[in-house]
Amino acid sequence: MEVAGHAGVSHQTVSRYLQFNGGLKPATVEKIEAAIRDLDYKPDLIARSMRTRRTNRIAIVLPELTYYLPMPFQGATAVAHEAGYEVDVVSLEGDEARRRDRVRSLLESERVEGVLSLTPLGDTLSLEAEPSTPILVVGQYDDKMRSTGSFADGAFAAEVVKHLADHGHRRFLHVAGDQRWASARNRLLVYEQTIERLGLESYGIVGGEWTAQSGYDAARDLPANSGVTAVFAAKDTIAFGVIRGLQDRGMRVPDDISVVGWDNDEFARFSAPTLSTVEDNLELIGRRSMQQLIARIEGMEPPEVPQELIGRLIPRGSSGPAPVSR
Repeated sequence: MEVAGHAGVSHQTVSRYLQFNGGLKPATVEKIEAAIRDLDYKPDLIARSMRTRRTNRIAIVLPELTYYLPMPFQGATAVAHEAGYEVDVVSLEGDEARRRDRVRSLLESERVEGVLSLTPLGDTLSLEAEPSTPILVVGQYDDKMRSTGSFADGAFAAEVVKHLADHGHRRFLHVAGDQRWASARNRLLVYEQTIERLGLESYGIVGGEWTAQSGYDAARDLPANSGVTAVFAAKDTIAFGVIRGLQDRGMRVPDDISVVGWDNDEFARFSAPTLSTVEDNLELIGRRSMQQLIARIEGMEPPEVPQELIGRLIPRGSSGPAPVSR
């Protein structure tokens, strides 16, 4: 098998990975997944379907369809494709009764072999008793595709503040996200708690939208004598606006003011300066959830999934030492 050669492992090891048998070392899994991506490997769906009389299709359920496809969805889809499954995206707008009917119809149609839901299904969980169609509910998006639960964790806001404090910053500004989102509220809460715990000073909280314009306005309206040397933006898009607003005022980032965002947007590596940011594990959650679902479909033992939230702060060019004087 080409994947085995590319990854430097045996054919049997690759087979175990594709069947989600578990027991593989993390380094081995990483090698195999890298080889699959490099080779754009996809198992032969038609041949497998003819052998097993299976549809090789999995449904991913969202509360509504928007232009925005969340990171868990992207991670789950990647794993499904790597394992030889096609993905159907199902939107469940409406009340709980309608959602229950939609899921029941989906199961009765026998078009899919499993269902991964990124939104709560209420008492439709009872449908999990259907032996032929496993359902896995990760349920972390509400009716408006707003993240909730572990998807909205704000713990790494503490790492942002500490990173900046370690560089000598003492006075901060937080440009918040839309407070209708639990993720925005949690990042704000942890920011405030960390500022207090470390004996720092918050100049204020501004913003309240997920837009670059919100960040630009915050930078434009920041008084020249504010004393702020560090800005924590609740989202990379906001941070891009902050940086542009500061630059339009003739201020240098990070020489005059450091800026840190959240999301590790692709553009963060290419902006000028490159953006310091937080990368959370939402794509990983999607990948691991789909691996669990496929293991159940294949009648295998589901792989163990770490319970702790995995994330990291990525320091780049937009954050640095606090200026000596203002």
